[in-house]
Amino acid sequence: MQLLKAKFINIFGKGHEVKYVKSPLRICPLGAHVDHQNGLVTGMTLDASIDMAYSKNDDGYVRVQSLEFPDEDYFHIKNVPDLLPGFWGNYLRGAILSLKRNFKITNGINAVIRGKHPIGGLSSSAAVTTAYLLALCDVNGINISKTDLIQYNHWVETNFIGLNNGILDQSANILGEDEHLMFMDCKTGEYELIKRPDNMEDFEIVVVFSGLTKMLISTDYNNRVDECKVAAWIIQEYNNEKRKVLKDTRLRDVSTETYYKYKNLIPGKFAKRAEHFFTENQRVLEGIKAWKKGDIQHFGRLMFESGESSIVNYESGCPELITIYNILKDTPGVYGARFSGAGYRGCCIGIIDPKYKEEIVQSVEKRYPAKHPEYKDSYQVYFSKTNGGAKIL
Repeated sequence: MQLLKAKFINIFGKGHEVKYVKSPLRICPLGAHVDHQNGLVTGMTLDASIDMAYSKNDDGYVRVQSLEFPDEDYFHIKNVPDLLPGFWGNYLRGAILSLKRNFKITNGINAVIRGKHPIGGLSSSAAVTTAYLLALCDVNGINISKTDLIQYNHWVETNFIGLNNGILDQSANILGEDEHLMFMDCKTGEYELIKRPDNMEDFEIVVVFSGLTKMLISTDYNNRVDECKVAAWIIQEYNNEKRKVLKDTRLRDVSTETYYKYKNLIPGKFAKRAEHFFTENQRVLEGIKAWKKGDIQHFGRLMFESGESSIVNYESGCPELITIYNILKDTPGVYGARFSGAGYRGCCIGIIDPKYKEEIVQSVEKRYPAKHPEYKDSYQVYFSKTNGGAKIL
């Protein structure tokens, strides 16, 4: 935090009461692409984070400088600018608008923010939004619960940014605890934090950044969400059920028994989307049992199965990520791996035996640049451990 403090003083001067937010990045070992269909998910928070130094601005101005991106966002709390496509400050603007729906916001913030690790695939958008929300609540004397904080964060993604995602990213970021696996039912919001058993083998998380970046709203992300909803509609039609409007429909509305009764009648890509959803939910349940037993080998195999289904059934991969996934799958010391995030760009994550770090790096270095030379100078391999959820330090 010393670098942030120095930058803050350089920009805003001395005499401010400076506070700090640490908002972790996250991975989803199991439960890929099902949160937006009210499915079952898991999450872990990493020791990599979005960090922010901030102070209260009594005049109502918001002035935030990013250490990763040029320019700053500067405006008055009464006149929040509109969404600017591709601009890093959109999440700041959305956070203010989300809170203003229910609270009187009079104080702004002066802030300097930075992130660790590559941005794509580790839900930095949820992490940075949480950081803004925590700071804005603090300077305005607003007390909200963690579950409410998740919903204010989710509103920014869905209503301001325009991404039709679920609550996995926000929930893992806000609820996570060190050395715990979060298990959540996205339909009910019920969750469980499961401590790493004492008999579980040592592990760390590998993050392999492809070098490829792309905004999710410019990918097929929202299309996949709609395809899942149509799949639910089709099954409900076969079962003579009354259907809701498409925007309110989820695959979780369909029982597992009903799905298997009609699965062979579902056409084309809709059959694939439904197959991924129902098998992924089962993998989550099986994975929770393996985790509680301390069986990281079995847990890892389920991650590989999740990765395969993401490629074959959910069709979310890109050539670069598929290459990384296959490298990790073939490398000793990797318990399990899959795409992280939406899987259209960004990174692959894996749970690994720390004794094999060097071999894993060498395996990626040998194979990835050879197949994708355009990213030979931008791909990166990181290792992380788990850590706690977002908080004001």
